Amino acid sequence: MVFHVLTLFPEMVRQALGASIIGRAMDRGLIDVHAVNIRDYTLDKHGKVDDYPYGGGAGMLIQAQPVFDAYQSVARGRKLRTVYVTPQGRPFTQQMARELSQEEDLVLLCGHYEGIDERVLQEIVTDYVSIGDYVLTGGELPAMVMIDAIARLVPGVLNNETSAQTESFHNDLLEYPQYSRPVLWHDREVPSVLLSGNHREIQEWRRERSEERTAAVRPDLYARYQKKQKAIRKLSLHKREHIHIMEMLRRGKGELLYDKEEDVLTYDRESGTFYMTASTVEGAYRLVEQLRKTLLLPPENGAICPGERSEWFVVNQEYLKEMLIDTFGAEDFGTCIQACYTSREALPVKHKDIRRLDLSHLDYLEAHYEYGDREYLLDRLQAGTMYGAFVEDRLAGFIGLHDEGSMGLLYVEEEYRRRGLGASLEAYLINRQRELDWTPYCHIMENNRESLALQEKLGLYLSSGKLWWLRAGRFPR
Repeated sequence: MVFHVLTLFPEMVRQALGASIIGRAMDRGLIDVHAVNIRDYTLDKHGKVDDYPYGGGAGMLIQAQPVFDAYQSVARGRKLRTVYVTPQGRPFTQQMARELSQEEDLVLLCGHYEGIDERVLQEIVTDYVSIGDYVLTGGELPAMVMIDAIARLVPGVLNNETSAQTESFHNDLLEYPQYSRPVLWHDREVPSVLLSGNHREIQEWRRERSEERTAAVRPDLYARYQKKQKAIRKLSLHKREHIHIMEMLRRGKGELLYDKEEDVLTYDRESGTFYMTASTVEGAYRLVEQLRKTLLLPPENGAICPGERSEWFVVNQEYLKEMLIDTFGAEDFGTCIQACYTSREALPVKHKDIRRLDLSHLDYLEAHYEYGDREYLLDRLQAGTMYGAFVEDRLAGFIGLHDEGSMGLLYVEEEYRRRGLGASLEAYLINRQRELDWTPYCHIMENNRESLALQEKLGLYLSSGKLWWLRAGRFPR
């Protein structure tokens, strides 16, 4: 990922971000911070970039021309996502950081003086973002705060792959208290449950402490968390049919857009997937209308803005599927059976040489994955969610997590089939998810009898109902 910072003080940005975790990530080529001096693009022979504002007023204003030319030097004809850091923008959140971390290039425009000529902002800026309700002397510090928050979500930047999944603001909860050695310090002891070795009790204690801390310090976050928990409890009455929605909410991936009676609409920005379930035809009509209204909202009011890639719908009712086809021109991609692993016991993994795959395996994955989408496979590798089975140091098969959270992408070479490699790969992936206190699940095409049999062999429960995947054709504008 490349951050392009348009600034009057490039050395300030380079020096501050060149140390610690962000600096090491730059050294390893995982991210790049390109500080662009706006003064280099002024046409004034004295290097002047500011002038008095029309209409009078105190202070000076950065002119449009040097800002625009600085932007053009990095955009090179592309339309890049460009953030103007300003107290007048939308509040910067962890959710926004996750969203922006998906960009390959991100431009951050740092203002100074009384601001920047409005005309260039209208020309190049896509997002107006604030880090708080206060005023600073310039935009460099807010830009660096955003870079730090975004960069640490880029795969590989943090050494511990689970750090970004369990820290503050995960699933709308603040982080639980943490302790290290010694056990007794200043007459204060480490809570005994953390010394017990009981993983289940530790997870429960941490969740309870997170809830207590969030309720006390951030009641706004806690209210949002409670709404999601209410929806999860309701959906759990038919857990096998709804585990995909429940897990999206539990893992902090999904936004709850609508929840009334037994009608639920959620959205995962990372994968561009809407999940919808209704109990009646009337409820389905309400969901479709709510979706249409949500898509038409202005961005500052929480709009879902479809990206360049196709957006997806996953629905539990066939009549809801037909409504989406009629309303949005959706394409029926396939009918699935859902399988989930609810046991707390780890599964035996017969094949021992299973490793996380990296970018060096991209060509192999593209050659053997049924759908052969190189860009998607690259994304999955960068996310660190692809695993391979090796036989005598040769890659013989692989599995991974899809961007919306389900298990899939399973493949085993013909000569290594019927040796238990597929079962070992899935068992390994299930065990890794259980370590995160996730409930593993997958979607199997209804005619894929071999895969359905594998799920039952491993102890996964199959849903009695079906799921439909649809690719969106059009959205209201």
